[in-house]
Amino acid sequence: MFNRKANKTFGPRLSGLGRLKFIAPLLVVLPLATGLTGCTNPNTPAGEEGYVFEKPRIFGAGGYRGTLIGPSNYGVSLWRNEVINIDMRPNTYTENFKILAKDDLNISFNFHAVIAIKSGTVQQVVEQYGAENWYVRFVRETFRTYVRDEVQRYDSVALKENRSEIAQAVSVKLKDYLKTSPFQLNNVIVGNINYPDIVAIAVEKKLAAQQLLSEKETQKEIAQKDAEIRIEEAKGIAQAQKIINETLTPNYLQHEAINAQLKMADSPNHTTVYIPVGTNGIPLIKGAK
Repeated sequence: MFNRKANKTFGPRLSGLGRLKFIAPLLVVLPLATGLTGCTNPNTPAGEEGYVFEKPRIFGAGGYRGTLIGPSNYGVSLWRNEVINIDMRPNTYTENFKILAKDDLNISFNFHAVIAIKSGTVQQVVEQYGAENWYVRFVRETFRTYVRDEVQRYDSVALKENRSEIAQAVSVKLKDYLKTSPFQLNNVIVGNINYPDIVAIAVEKKLAAQQLLSEKETQKEIAQKDAEIRIEEAKGIAQAQKIINETLTPNYLQHEAINAQLKMADSPNHTTVYIPVGTNGIPLIKGAK
């Protein structure tokens, strides 16, 4: 009684064939919808290379499926394909240091290495060198060791003067270390070098002393030139005296004395007494008012 009322309420019961016609489309649509929602399309941007891999399923091993060179995509796939993108462009990796120099002073500075990844090596980078962590896992500590070894060869004051030599030495070692790897070193640069206060003060004092020394050298050169001038002046005076002495003959002196007497005799304001002495006629002169 209840079933008949229910059938009247909810409609006639579907026959077996009717049920099959109703369920058949669902059997087609549901797997298709599920498949589409499970599709992937790995893609790689410009400047990078992609390592395409399949995650392991219930069956199959999964693993590496191919390489993408950006910009590109792998295509829609029903499998669980994913991609690890690696930047292949040159990038600058900076390391900060605080190292004891040869004279046991603590020097702070930074070092920069410009490194790129060789094209076509993304599979090797991912599988052997830690994918995105390749620098930390394979390069960083070796790079830092080379820098420490070179810096500790110099005194603190000599570091700035030899920064190019230090960079070159580190570059040679690092290139040799990376030559069989997928990584390529483009350049090594020494950044800012910061000395402790005691060194900065010593450098300032040295510069001040050098400035003072330079001033003293200038003063010395001036004094030497002044002495040379005085010597030349003395030579001139001596030469003049020599000439005068050679020309002061008795006859010349007598001639000059007579001329002086003649001039004084014409003067109306003075009375002059001449006292002859000697054989050359040069008198003693006594003036009188």
